[in-house]
Amino acid sequence: MNLLRTHAKNGPRPDYRRALLDSLVKLNPLYLGKDSPVMLVVEAGFALVLAMGLAPGAFAGLVNQARWFYFVIAGILLLTVWFSTLSEAVSEAQGRARVDALRTLEKDVPARKIVGHSEVIVPSRHLDPGDVVRVNAGEFIPRDGVIKEGKAYIDESMMTGESIPSYKESGGHVIGGTKVATDSILVTIVAEAGKSYLDQMISLVENAKRPKSASEVSLTILLVGLTAIFLVVCSAFLFLADHLGLLIDLAILISLLVALMPTTIGGLLPAIGVAGIARVGEANVVAKSGKAVEAAGDVDILILDKTGTITEGQRTVKEFVPLKGYTKEEVGQAAYLASIYDQTPEGRSIIEVSKENGWVLPLTPRLLAGKSIDFSAENRVSGVELFVPRPGTLGIQELPTAPPEAAESRIWRLLLDLEVSARPAKVLKGAVDAILDLSPEVNEAELLWQAQEISKTGGTPIAVAVDRLVVGLINLRDNLKPHIREKLDAVRATGIKTVMVTGDAELTARVIAQEAGIDEVMAGAKPADKLVRVELEQKRGHVVGVEGDGTNDAPALAKADVGIAMNSGTSAAREAANMVDLDSDPAKILKVVEVGKQLLMTRGAITTFSVTNDIAKYFTLFPAVIPGNPAARLLDVMQLHSPVTAVLATMIFNAAIIPALIPLSLKGVKFRAEPMERTFVRNMAIYGLGGAVLPFLAIKAIDLLLALVIG
Repeated sequence: MNLLRTHAKNGPRPDYRRALLDSLVKLNPLYLGKDSPVMLVVEAGFALVLAMGLAPGAFAGLVNQARWFYFVIAGILLLTVWFSTLSEAVSEAQGRARVDALRTLEKDVPARKIVGHSEVIVPSRHLDPGDVVRVNAGEFIPRDGVIKEGKAYIDESMMTGESIPSYKESGGHVIGGTKVATDSILVTIVAEAGKSYLDQMISLVENAKRPKSASEVSLTILLVGLTAIFLVVCSAFLFLADHLGLLIDLAILISLLVALMPTTIGGLLPAIGVAGIARVGEANVVAKSGKAVEAAGDVDILILDKTGTITEGQRTVKEFVPLKGYTKEEVGQAAYLASIYDQTPEGRSIIEVSKENGWVLPLTPRLLAGKSIDFSAENRVSGVELFVPRPGTLGIQELPTAPPEAAESRIWRLLLDLEVSARPAKVLKGAVDAILDLSPEVNEAELLWQAQEISKTGGTPIAVAVDRLVVGLINLRDNLKPHIREKLDAVRATGIKTVMVTGDAELTARVIAQEAGIDEVMAGAKPADKLVRVELEQKRGHVVGVEGDGTNDAPALAKADVGIAMNSGTSAAREAANMVDLDSDPAKILKVVEVGKQLLMTRGAITTFSVTNDIAKYFTLFPAVIPGNPAARLLDVMQLHSPVTAVLATMIFNAAIIPALIPLSLKGVKFRAEPMERTFVRNMAIYGLGGAVLPFLAIKAIDLLLALVIG
């Protein structure tokens, strides 16, 4: 479940009244000429046939039927064009409904602003960044903010569609428009009016454009070319018939032209493109253009980050591994000290495991004044620098609660030495090679062997050092995302190659890749390596999909054929990408590829159907164009009632098939994880053979009904 899908069902419905009006506006010939040239020809045919009904004398020798016949044919032709514009208008209405769904979450609610020691009720629109508000259970959070005090369960179902409230505590981010389910919290407002999370989403959805993609332009050119050929053929036939003295009705010849033209795909082509954007929207992904959605269908190389895409992205402690001469307890004590300031999931996991095992020295709380050493891409370590302003100020020797086993702990003895000498000492954890550079006093062979053993299990080895002495390793394991193997197997079944990018060591990366079913691994990769790989694959002729969230991902996102940025990422990443995932779920790229392939399959299926059903129309209309001609009678395999009913039945079917296929164009052909060759064969059987057979049956049935009505 997600925000856009939830509100598509429970929020504002598409405004079909506006869609109806828009469909009428789109009948403008200037619009059709730019958006649907095939329908422009049909509309021109409508105008010509209508003129024949209004002024038959102006078409001497070309009008051979009763006047009502021309008005009916003109009406059917107009309906054909209108059904086309209606399908596009309905698709656009669904897109507008997504924006309306988001706007329903923008509530100007009363807020309990903290002023001094009292609460003042103010409208949420009057709040500024830095203001502190109290939100009680059952009340809406007025604006995006950070919890300053308290903890509560937050109902975010209107954002995520998940019915289970999310637990938030001090320091946690909350989104305006969500509801506090339990307790009471103080929230510091961080977003300005008009710049909230919801405002950003609305802006992304509203600014999404649908320029025609390269293949759509190519298909349009093909359809226009076929239309031009049929137009020339029918025009030449008109002059040839006059030369041979054949009696030709211009309205019937126009009907033949329209029936032979690819009106079905021509009428539904714009709707299919708009629907593609809508379908990725249902997955809570905003496509900035239809080109990106279609490109996703052609992707044959997926470059995926390991963390957050393949794995959960929250590494936890599996075990502490001591080096010779140390114990697990000592490694746990040192790891705890190194993680005092670490607010990452890994750091919290280390703290929790150390506490659970009782590996926390009693003096540790008195060392919290130590200096934090923050992790960076350059140093690749984090920890704490312990220091004593003057000897004896820690009071370690006077601690009556020190456990007996503490006297045996090397970590404890180190701290005693620190108190006596007032010498600063660093307790670090980080990448094995980085710790080796900073703490050379270690059996390097043993350390590397233990690290390799951890990597063989798919874990990430983190070395722990105390005052230049490496005491052991932490085995961190990041679990695979649920069902990721099945998803990647489905991707591979369609012929897409997957490449996993990670900064992990080669051995660890390969174990995870094997478990997840990844085709190729880029281990020890730096952010810039992703761009290099994208360019390399594109030079080889591949269509590449990439996801990312950081500023350093922006070049690769901009260069990739399909770049998906996380909404939680930097503005540079969002601007560079051609799609934005509102849920910030890196694995969403797999769904986007599925939607892209579904769009291409839908376009191909309806194109196949449109071309093949022209066969039946030829057999029904050509005998009606030159009635009484012996050669034409040989083509009258359907034995229709009369030329008039044959023309009417064919044109009714030609018009009715467009609205009948609107649901298919909006929902798309069902996607199956299988080789494209098998998909092609199945679609040819369904839409190719079906497109050839259905018109024969439907036109014959309509002809029988018309025979009963007309007589």
